[in-house]
Amino acid sequence: MAQSSNNTRLDITTLEGWLWEAACKIRGEIDAPKYKDYILPLIFLKRLSDVFDDEAKKLESNYGGREIVEKILAEDHQLVRFYLPAESRWDSLARKSTGLGEHITDAMRSIARENPKLQGSIDIVDFNATAAGQRIITDDSLKTLITVMGKHRLGLADVEPDIIGRAYEYLLRKFAEGSGQSAGEFYTPREVAILMAQLLNPKPGEEIYDPCCGSGGLLIKCAMNFRERYHNDPEVAPLQFCGQENQHGTFAMAKMNTFIHDMEAQIALGNTMEHPAFLKAEGALRPFDIVTANPMWNQDFEQKVYETDAYNRFAYGYPPSSSADWGWIQHMFASLKKNGRMAVVLDTGAVSRGSGNTGKNRERDIRKYFAEHDLVEAVILLPENLFYNTTAPGIVLVINRKKQHKGECLLVNASKLFQKGRPKNFMPDESIAQVAGIFREWNAVDGISAIVSAADVAKNDFNLSPSRYVAQNGKDETLPLEDAVVLLREAEEERRDADEKLKKVLAGLGLGIEEKH
Repeated sequence: MAQSSNNTRLDITTLEGWLWEAACKIRGEIDAPKYKDYILPLIFLKRLSDVFDDEAKKLESNYGGREIVEKILAEDHQLVRFYLPAESRWDSLARKSTGLGEHITDAMRSIARENPKLQGSIDIVDFNATAAGQRIITDDSLKTLITVMGKHRLGLADVEPDIIGRAYEYLLRKFAEGSGQSAGEFYTPREVAILMAQLLNPKPGEEIYDPCCGSGGLLIKCAMNFRERYHNDPEVAPLQFCGQENQHGTFAMAKMNTFIHDMEAQIALGNTMEHPAFLKAEGALRPFDIVTANPMWNQDFEQKVYETDAYNRFAYGYPPSSSADWGWIQHMFASLKKNGRMAVVLDTGAVSRGSGNTGKNRERDIRKYFAEHDLVEAVILLPENLFYNTTAPGIVLVINRKKQHKGECLLVNASKLFQKGRPKNFMPDESIAQVAGIFREWNAVDGISAIVSAADVAKNDFNLSPSRYVAQNGKDETLPLEDAVVLLREAEEERRDADEKLKKVLAGLGLGIEEKH
């Protein structure tokens, strides 16, 4: 099949346009949330196949011809990054005219068998699958897709890892635009991930962990931030990356995404809150220098998840069943080294719910512990309508076990630092740089940021919402609907608990309440 053979590397605009053109070939045939499951593994296979071909050609000069090289590689897979059997390579797919769905599926599974690191990522989609007796994606559509994707090579000389990685991220964003609520399971907006990487500022040799990594975007932005500063200097100790993801399809995306970005990352499959994957030999949580995450906001977990925890993660209080935000924060905090730092994206209510209420409030009380122990370094209020599964603004919470500015907390109201976009708003690069600069230089900027003391936070009943301290247009925030719903659920949960306690007390007094039917 004809492919571009010029010596110029693909630029990002050409690559993005080409890959989106390929994706659109199956766009109408499959529901938007699903067609990413077919196109992403094929792009990955194209990259693997072209890189394998490049590496094999380099070996020809040492061993005297392709036939000899093929025999040697069949015996010793270590001579290439990933070994691809002949029937699994792109040119084999391009020659097929019938049975293409079955052939692609077999090719993916064959590659996974030969390369255990790829198992669970490239081999989970059945390109020959049917629904109601009809093929989900026809061989004709697959043939068209293969033809379009054959226009260019994705080999070592054709595209840099960072460029193809950026194109892969571009596709994830495009898929998120059409995925509705499910977008939040796999995609964090680019600007939020870049901002978090700049706040965390990874240092040589550090270990970075994301307990709910989605498609790996937050880990990847940390890697790209590090490369921009150290330029792949061989004298600089590399970063180490670990991530865990509960959704199988999203786990597969994370593995492919990190490989595409030329990263060595350990990605584990499973429910982090119930079964954390990264443990020390004695069974305790493995600690990391940096933890970064964008968990599902206000997630429901049964109280037994906290009450029966074997890792001492929730020592500062059990969050309500209606919102696991402070459960995730405590898991991340328990996963930090003694001088570690973390950044997490949550909804705005995580830093304000319960403050100002009479009586006890679980979230406020956990927040109080972190504030009184001088662990909260910064809270950044983001603009609204950035995220694909909600219009709510969200916050970035930065916690640091070894704060440079003791007794102080930086609160940044970045709610106006955005540009209108379709379908979502976005933070331009200069806004990201402005917020990161305020954090780095620890500045109070009129109308944008404030540096507050522990006494200030206590006076406001441990409300850490930036809009409480940094007013814009003289307005304070009203309670968002999402937060009101969480508070209502928490009140209902407390009422049920009180009813159960009352029943037990009355039963002990011989005054049991009869159930009404």
